[in-house]
Amino acid sequence: MKTPRQKMAEQDPQVRISNFNEVPSGFTPEQAQKEAARCLQCKNAPCRSGCPVEIDIPAFILAIKEGDFAAAREKLLETNSLPAVCGRVCPQEDQCEKVCVLAKKGEPVAIGTLERFAADWEGEEPPSPPAAGPEKAKVAVIGAGPAGLTAAADLARMGYRVTIFEALHQPGGVLVYGIPEFRLPKSIVFAEVEKVKKMGVKLELNQVVGATLSLEELFESGFQAVFVGTGAGLPRFMGIPGENLNGAYSANEYLTRVNLMKAYRFPEYDTPVIRGKKVGVIGGGNVAMDSARTALRLGAEEVSIVYRRSRAEAPARIEEVHHAEQEGVVFRFLTLPLRYLDDGKGWMEGMECQKMELGEPDDSGRRRPVPIEGSEFTIDCDLAVVAIGNDPNPLLPRALPELKLGWKGTIETDPETGATSIPGVFAGGDIATGAATVIEAMGAGKKAARGIDRYLSRYTISPRG
Repeated sequence: MKTPRQKMAEQDPQVRISNFNEVPSGFTPEQAQKEAARCLQCKNAPCRSGCPVEIDIPAFILAIKEGDFAAAREKLLETNSLPAVCGRVCPQEDQCEKVCVLAKKGEPVAIGTLERFAADWEGEEPPSPPAAGPEKAKVAVIGAGPAGLTAAADLARMGYRVTIFEALHQPGGVLVYGIPEFRLPKSIVFAEVEKVKKMGVKLELNQVVGATLSLEELFESGFQAVFVGTGAGLPRFMGIPGENLNGAYSANEYLTRVNLMKAYRFPEYDTPVIRGKKVGVIGGGNVAMDSARTALRLGAEEVSIVYRRSRAEAPARIEEVHHAEQEGVVFRFLTLPLRYLDDGKGWMEGMECQKMELGEPDDSGRRRPVPIEGSEFTIDCDLAVVAIGNDPNPLLPRALPELKLGWKGTIETDPETGATSIPGVFAGGDIATGAATVIEAMGAGKKAARGIDRYLSRYTISPRG
């Protein structure tokens, strides 16, 4: 309790807004051991119950404390196939760290940063992925995002022959198209994917199941079960006037162009992106923070977060809001966009907004924003990025009319096994829950892998004959 929580070194805000390099640099070995020594090694380990991917948190932290960093890394890999990713983007403050005993009277152990340290540790030998068991049936995984990669790795550990079918030209899903380089370097994601491939998992890119390849064709080619982890890639818009103007982006398109297609290096890479001087980002979540901080790095002179609720209701991680503030992002809370203004040539020149006040709580548990009559005003902006959430990818569900759907096009699943209304078809992650966190998608992938194993273990021959 007397030892303060260790802090990672970070790039200076005025330096980092001019580059896409990762902002924090992680713990040094000395810091990691000092932080690990703060762990009380609780017998009931409440932190474990707060981890969706079931990491033995006290065990890997003890290994760090003892200086056995390779053992810490191996302990992580027993249950988590993407530890270097989770250590960077998992909201530990709302999960494992939230229930840490030290949090009751002070600051919790920096579990996420210790996970990042152990996952990044190379030592004298590269990390060895867990060995796969004897080969069983063939399983197809649709989508190489966090849910699909986790399900594939867990199934490979069980001995299944797994092939991932990914629609894009790179694996990683939201990890590569949605999260900026300065928060999660692509090299980290691709290194984690390589570990999964070394377990025997095959990866087929540019394969759009539901368009270029049907589900029935997968079964006909010998796959005996399918996991659907196609995520939430359908952007939402507000439906206000001016959304068709040049300078209006969904966060999905904006971040995909910059992150996956390297538009920030145009014309070295072919994909262009509009570089606004005065940018308005609508939303209060992590995606809004990512979009705003990306706009700064693309040369914007002024970037505003426009959010209809107050700071207390904003769903973004505290760390992401803090970094955005450090970098100069302006926060316009209790503000609602009404329409985008046309310069007469089809380009955006401003955003008309209205001030809001908070009323009674709505279904989300947050206080409902209520318009203040006569409070309209205008913000100058030549680029607007709408970051108010995404809905599930509709492509595969549309190709399967027999698939039972739920809220806003999500696939209905058994919460414990991921089973859908089609025998042999399982689903998990954002396609089943709607947009959520990376770690929640990974947890769903683990549950579905166990569900698929139970399903296939009932048969001595193919369940489809």
